[in-house]
Parts: sequence; structure tokens; C-alpha cells
Amino acid sequence: MSQHSLLSAGTKSWRSLACSRSELRLDLTLGCGQSFRWRETGDGHWTGVMGGRVWTLTQTDDTLWYHTYNSPNTIGGDGRKRRAGSLLQGSKGSGKRSKGVIEVKEEEEGEPVAVTPDRNEEELLNDYFQLKVKLGDLYRDWGAADPHFNSIAKIFTGVRMLRQDPTECLFSFICTSNNHISRIQGMVERLCQSLGTPLCQLDQTSYHDFPSLHALADNSVEACLRDLGFGYRARFMQQSARQILDSHGGPHWLQGLRSAPYLQARDALRTLPGVGPKVADCVCLMSLEKACVVPVDTHVWQIAKRDYSCVAGNGQKSLTDKVHRQIGDFFRQLWGPYAGWAHSVLFCSDLKKFQKLKETHSLKQEEEEKVKIKVEGEGINKKIHKMCNREVHDMINCKPRSLSVEIVPDHFVE
Repeated sequence: MSQHSLLSAGTKSWRSLACSRSELRLDLTLGCGQSFRWRETGDGHWTGVMGGRVWTLTQTDDTLWYHTYNSPNTIGGDGRKRRAGSLLQGSKGSGKRSKGVIEVKEEEEGEPVAVTPDRNEEELLNDYFQLKVKLGDLYRDWGAADPHFNSIAKIFTGVRMLRQDPTECLFSFICTSNNHISRIQGMVERLCQSLGTPLCQLDQTSYHDFPSLHALADNSVEACLRDLGFGYRARFMQQSARQILDSHGGPHWLQGLRSAPYLQARDALRTLPGVGPKVADCVCLMSLEKACVVPVDTHVWQIAKRDYSCVAGNGQKSLTDKVHRQIGDFFRQLWGPYAGWAHSVLFCSDLKKFQKLKETHSLKQEEEEKVKIKVEGEGINKKIHKMCNREVHDMINCKPRSLSVEIVPDHFVE
């Protein structure tokens, strides 16, 4: 059985690309709720599925290291995925359905393949993390415009926006309504294990690709997902997949929204079951290249009121479309065309899981202040000592030769 790779075991099976921590921090970027497919499988090592492959990523101060694992799945000459052992437990028409498992087609007609054999892994990483965007320059611009951001940025450097597959991003975020990150991760993982193509097994963990639209649109999916704990979201998942296939022609429609203006893309997404303003904005920001979009939920609303005295929605108990738009406009005016990226830094800094970073930073500042005071004190003492020595030296050199020095007994000295 294969194991999760560790950089400490040797770099022979690893590849790397130059990337500093100030441009990308894996723990913050992969753990802040943008994607739900990544797990920390070793100290500073993150394993997940991206582009139809299983990756383990880690980093040193100036290098991003990556390792990919062999998959039993192949890609046919016609450019379509062949499903290898695609969870065919039970059979259609048998009247029996294993919990959490349904039958899927061995081949999906017309669906694009995420990864082709000639696509370079480095290109995939550059695309996924959008490494051509110079994050350090953006941080400086945001910090100059926003003192609060500047104070947060000292702790939360390297938070980037991912450029995810639109299908995966959309259906992952349909799961997020009235939910929290750890539970969403579990739901998405169960979804992939039940409906996705198996990729490989590492230690005791099986990794699967994200399900195709055809798999999600199957008539038995709603019942399957309810068994998996999706609740009312199960119906939204199946209906949205079916609507994209029947009314829009498939996944190419989602890809095409990347070239559409933000408002047009958002409104198109909101026609899908289970997609409200926040989910639509998350998909626009995290997979459709709309960097200006600021997804607003009660959490972001609280940040706007608490840290920026934003008056949008004052006196209201719930978010309306109007308040959502006003808060987004407020931050776009403050941060500019990459407002969505800046918002993700503040969102990340407010998550409970990352509060220890703030505590560690505060302790470090206290220690640095103590050292500074000590050094300054020692410097003052040395200066006084030096001044005293100079004065004594001057006094001795200026004394007349005939002057006698009176020796005072010790008991007169206080």
C-alpha cells in the first residue's frame, strides 16, 4: 500500500518551484474554507485532489514542493475519462441501493477532461494558486489604503485566492449553507467517495476525483445524499446538476461564465436551485476569475460593522440583497479591483482555528519589547558609565600637581 509522501524522507520523488511564504502560505490558503479537499497529512504537508490528480504539497521559506501519485484511471484517445472500478455496488433496477453508493456511467459523453497527459504539473499549480498575481504588491496597496488591514497583514501573509474548477466549486459551496468548515469538508469528502472516480489509496485513505455533472444529476442522487447527511441540500445538488445539463448544455456553460461580466455571471448562477447571493459570489471569486467580488455572510457583515464602522444594514437582523451589495461596494471602494482577495485575508484572520497565530504574534511582540527595553537600558548604563569615566579622567588630568588627595575613611561613606 502506498503512503503519504514526506519531504523529510528525501527529495528524489518531489518537484519544486520557486515561491516564497509571503506569496503563498499553504496552511492559510488551503485551510480557510476556499476548497474542502485538502488535509494536513503530515507536519506542514497537505494532501488533496486537484486537476484529476492526488497531490501532497509542502513548502520551505522560498520553495513550494509537490509530489503527485499514480492513478489507475486512464484517459482514452478520444479525450474522455474511463472509469476504473467506479463504485458499481448494486445494480440499476434491482430495487436495492447501498447506503451512500450509486451506479455511475463508465464514460461521460461530452465532458471535458481536467488533466491531459501533456499538461505540465507546474502549470497546474501556477494556475490553481494564480501565482502570476504578485501578492506582495497587493498587500502593500491594501495596507496603504487600510490601516486595519495593515495590522492584520503582518500576521496573515501569503493568503491567496484559488482558481478552482467551476463544477467542484459550485457544488461544494451549495453544501455551505447553514454550515461550518469542518462539517462541509466531511460532506464533500463523502460526496467524492460515493460518486467520484477512485484515484489512489494512501495509507488507509482513499482519494477520489470530484463527481461529474452526469453523476450528480442521476435520479438516485438525492436519496443517496440524504443518506450521507446532506439534508435539504441533497435536492439542490441533484436539481442544479440536471438543470446545467438540460438547460445549459453541460460544464462548458460554467467555464464560459469566466468570460462574462461579474453581474451577468452572478445572476446566471442564481438561477440554479440552492444558489443564493453568497454562494454565487463565492463561485465567482474562487473559480470564475472575478477578483473584485466580496462574498458577504453574517461573518463578513460583522467584520464590516466591528472593524470598519460600516453602517450598511444597521438595525436589520438579516442580510438582504441590498445590504449584501452595499457591503461589497464598501470594500471594493476601499481595496480596489482585487477586493475579494483582500477580504479573504480578513476572513481568514477571524477564523477560530487561526487565533493561535494572533496569540503567538502578541507573545512575540511582548518578548521583543522586553528585549528592546533591556538593550536600551544596557545602552543607557554603558553611556552613563562612559560619561562618568570621562569626567573622572578629565578631573584627574586637570588637577594641580601640588594638590593632595585626602583619603576619607570608609565609615564616612554613606
